[in-house]
Amino acid sequence: QVDLRESGGGSVQPGESLRLTCSASARAARGYGMAWFRQGPGKEREFVAVISWSGSATDYGDSVKGRFTVARDSANRMMTLQMDSLQTDDTAVYYCAAGDRFSRLAENYSYWGQGTQVTVSA
Repeated sequence: QVDLRESGGGSVQPGESLRLTCSASARAARGYGMAWFRQGPGKEREFVAVISWSGSATDYGDSVKGRFTVARDSANRMMTLQMDSLQTDDTAVYYCAAGDRFSRLAENYSYWGQGTQVTVSA
């Protein structure tokens, strides 16, 4: 069993920042690419960001590029998502995922967390 757990969600106003953390069990962390996805109300699940096992490669969805930063501390089995200049359209449940490849596609990830709610409203 592989466990992923998100934390750090909450309610903020437009323009503010939040930092999400994903904590992974050892089996999920080692050698795996890790990613963030989100699903807003009435929307399909959307790719947010991915980071390679080494942390040397990252990729971002177009809607968050330049505002969000993904980082990884493999020694401590943690991944973070720094979200700046938040907008109302960023309101969603954010999910952490782990898989054996570096991908934007949700179907390439075998392990998922339960999600954490981020709400951006004036």
